[in-house]
Amino acid sequence: MNKSGPIIVIEDDDDDQLLLQLVFKKLGHPNKVIFFSDGEVALDYLNQMHDVPFLILSDINMPKLDGFALRNKIHTDSQLSIKCIPYLFFSTAADQRMVVDAYSLSAQGFFIKQTNYKELEETMSIIIE
Repeated sequence: MNKSGPIIVIEDDDDDQLLLQLVFKKLGHPNKVIFFSDGEVALDYLNQMHDVPFLILSDINMPKLDGFALRNKIHTDSQLSIKCIPYLFFSTAADQRMVVDAYSLSAQGFFIKQTNYKELEETMSIIIE
């Protein structure tokens, strides 16, 4: 795990991206945070980058390539899977089936998006630490 690598956030909702930007800024961690609005663009970036990200934080319901399909592509791609990038799902939509599906794809975590800023900040702090 590259603790100094960038944090990759894949989130298609602009309001959620803004909220996460504010949380990361307040937490003051030195990692660069890179946002993507869809899984396809994120996958292209991951295939082209040479550094290993610290972690990937991914929404599930996204256009083009959803979070499950993206995780599957990363997990089954020999060049990406060897990097052992921690992959966490972070979604408002959650039921037992989604959680089971996430862990069956070898995700390292599944978190529910909080609507409360303070709770979101606490969750992000725990994830990064």
